[in-house]
Amino acid sequence: MTQTYEERGATPARDTADPGREPGGAGGFRTERVADAVLDNPAYAALRGPHAHLAERSGRVLRYPVDVSPWLGLPDVPGPGDWADLVAFAGPDGAVPLPGVRLDLPDGWEVTEDFAGVQLVGDRVDAAHDPEAVRLTTADVPEMLELVARTRPGPFLPRTIELGTYLGIRRGGALVAMAGERLRPPGWTEISAVCTDPDQRGQGLAGRLVRAVAAGVLERGETPFLHTGAGNTNAIRLYETLGFRLRRTTRFRTARVPGARTA
Repeated sequence: MTQTYEERGATPARDTADPGREPGGAGGFRTERVADAVLDNPAYAALRGPHAHLAERSGRVLRYPVDVSPWLGLPDVPGPGDWADLVAFAGPDGAVPLPGVRLDLPDGWEVTEDFAGVQLVGDRVDAAHDPEAVRLTTADVPEMLELVARTRPGPFLPRTIELGTYLGIRRGGALVAMAGERLRPPGWTEISAVCTDPDQRGQGLAGRLVRAVAAGVLERGETPFLHTGAGNTNAIRLYETLGFRLRRTTRFRTARVPGARTA
């Protein structure tokens, strides 16, 4: 199956709690700090908050339009009715993406994809604007999609740019690196779609763009965070050098709804 999420990792991760956190709650770990509790269910918090204007609803289940993002949000403690409402969001193959949803699935749901990810927070990030970074607009989307196709950082779709600010670096007029904003639970902004053209790697462009996006986030009074694959050790190492730290492990799954027909 084609890898679609930037959070894909090749190595399963062991669930570990940070100091000051304890097991419990629907998300797998219950934070003791109210300030970051929304990160346990970030898509749901974003779709009920800053991204409410984008939310599509089925009962209490929320999702982004399919050409914006595959992320969707379930209530923290979903009941049978919520799982039934989720079926309305199944694709033609009867499958729904469940990035970040670590809940046990009800009987009859078939997990078709499952990999480990990590969530990092940038409350100590070394943020700085970059003089070479330019703000990308809808006019740049075709070129952004081409860069994503070459680098496969994860799901950047035709309308993903509507989620926030995207910055890029051009060389010879061509877009060679970019990074931007995705989920926005209250008080936080996720940095996403971090990628560099293979011919331009080794120059620190990704790190510069992450710092530049983070600078804009901090100026709004918010804190940056991000997701990546548990096995994506090079990216994790880069983010840690920039001041991000591990908050929690997570899962990125796709599941087929009960009774769905397969080809």
